[in-house]
Amino acid sequence: MPTWLVTGGAGFIGGNFVLDAVARGVRVVNLDALTYAGNLDTLASLRNNPRHVFVNGDIGDRALVSRLLAEHRPDAVFNFAAESHVDRSIDGPAAFVQTNVVGTLALLESMRDHWASLHGNEADVFRFLHVSTDEVYGALGETGRFTEASPYAPNSPYAASKAASDHLVRAFHHTYGVPVLTTNCSNNYGPWQFPEKLIPLVIAKALAGELLPVYGDGLQVRDWLFVADHCAAIRAVLANGRVGETYNVGGDAERRNLDVVEAICGLLDARRPRADGQPHSTLIRFVADRPGHDRRYAIDAGKLRAELGWTPEYSFERGLAETVDWYLAHQDWVGRVLDGSYRLERIGVAA
Repeated sequence: MPTWLVTGGAGFIGGNFVLDAVARGVRVVNLDALTYAGNLDTLASLRNNPRHVFVNGDIGDRALVSRLLAEHRPDAVFNFAAESHVDRSIDGPAAFVQTNVVGTLALLESMRDHWASLHGNEADVFRFLHVSTDEVYGALGETGRFTEASPYAPNSPYAASKAASDHLVRAFHHTYGVPVLTTNCSNNYGPWQFPEKLIPLVIAKALAGELLPVYGDGLQVRDWLFVADHCAAIRAVLANGRVGETYNVGGDAERRNLDVVEAICGLLDARRPRADGQPHSTLIRFVADRPGHDRRYAIDAGKLRAELGWTPEYSFERGLAETVDWYLAHQDWVGRVLDGSYRLERIGVAA
């Protein structure tokens, strides 16, 4: 049974990754600081599961991380821990630098020292996989896609902090030999996503009969990646990725923001019609654009396909329909996030 240390494993992508890993028989040590985006409700099905060890802590706590590494001796470490919401980074960039840059540095220092203490097969198989974003590359024009060779040109404090963390990961490999892997993904969506992000936000507001805010003209383009496909890509990179390399992960599903919102409205019209009989799309309102809003992102995942044989399983239409259905079936989870009660009952948290 392999053991993995997962940081940020109570968040959206990390939580999906942990749930899937444990279901596959992996023993997971899950380190999460339980900031606002960390939700133990996501992990409720793993309570009392001996293959899941939850630890409430910060990646910047070197003593704690070093203790976990020495005690559990994981085969791999996955770094999902990050502040990730662009709007929040505009309002308060310091927290993003603290977690995404300073925290990643402390984590890397612990990894370096632990890896240096390993011998034989333990040292050979150990990997540190850093999960990052396509936003480090900046914005595209109407054509082209980001490749692993695209220059970094981050345009938001969030993207800049993730770019810095990517550079630190690369430097620790080239300077100290730490066996690292990096993935840069496009926009994720799916179950358990905190409802400040576009898709769950629109679902929640539409169900409440509230106006649906769309930034600017709504024509910004994103490449959408279903979270289960992202998790599968990460497993593929761990299994066969070349040490020191970066792999871009995209869903090959470019959509304009306005089109995404209208698609959600159409699905809700069929599944949960409004009492007044009007389509949900009549709730759409255009609002002032986000400062520095990048116009278009798109990922070229050709390297991942060619080297590791990964392709996304979910079309955007299938993934979005399953996502809407999940949120409709889990209104209790959404409600506890929206009213804040998910933060008040953190039972069974280890220190």
